[in-house]
Amino acid sequence: MGNSMKLIDERNADILIYINGELLPRNEAKISVFDSAVQGGDAVWEGLRVYNGRIAALNDHLQRLQNSAKALMFKDVPSIKEVKEALFKTLEANGMWDQTHVRLTLTRGEKITSGMNPSLNQSGCTLIVLAEWKPPVYSNSGIKVITSSIRRNSPHFLDSKIHHNNLLNNILAIIEANVSGVDSAIMLDNNGFISETNDTNIFIVIKGEVHTPTGDSCLPGITRKMIIDIAQNEGIKVLERNISISELYSADEVFTSGTMGEITPILEADGRIISQGNQGSITKKMQLLHSEYAFKNGESVPFQKPE
Repeated sequence: MGNSMKLIDERNADILIYINGELLPRNEAKISVFDSAVQGGDAVWEGLRVYNGRIAALNDHLQRLQNSAKALMFKDVPSIKEVKEALFKTLEANGMWDQTHVRLTLTRGEKITSGMNPSLNQSGCTLIVLAEWKPPVYSNSGIKVITSSIRRNSPHFLDSKIHHNNLLNNILAIIEANVSGVDSAIMLDNNGFISETNDTNIFIVIKGEVHTPTGDSCLPGITRKMIIDIAQNEGIKVLERNISISELYSADEVFTSGTMGEITPILEADGRIISQGNQGSITKKMQLLHSEYAFKNGESVPFQKPE
């Protein structure tokens, strides 16, 4: 590894990565140039987080992986049991028990020649388990965002409920955020209502009620569902509806949810300070309750905590 490469966590230099039954060192973990992920972004994925020996919402994530693969008509898809075995094997080999993010990728597999047609895939799926020591991608104390000019894919074109690897729609939005010097980008739907950010779902708080965009043109995330469940358990009213960007500007609180970002307050959007420009009380409550919920409802890894 070159001296110029700076890792998020130096322990990631020595991780083992699972590819179709093999655990390989980082610099040897490669897939074929004929793999469908390389040829056309033809793959599906899930992000997982490990909390003190428990994986949050594991079965929900693995079922969504199966559903996405079915929607794209993948052949010879590994079962949930097989994916779990690969996941646990990877975590144990790396001694990962906490503070870990896992990127599961399932591609359509290797093609016999370059090309778009799935009939060229004749060897089954490629399963990749990439586990890294990684904190949440955003600071829990808050972020700044812009509204992207890039509209979120709608079901007219590519259904966002297929958790696919073709992320150029989202990448174009985060490029705009990078150029603007902010952390993330809000993406609108075809009608101009808020869909989600480039990588998280959005919630706004108005007079003690929690509002979130409908799932029509966003990925209704698993962490999003946790937040809805937590709020309802706490007696907080939750509304799923069309939300305009001006409503976000004037909201009492705004926060995002996602496996990579957990619960992150938005403090500024398009130069407008949200409320007082700090974490609101409901956001703080959701951060605390989400950590408890994710651990309590997680699935235990089947090995002992490393010494």
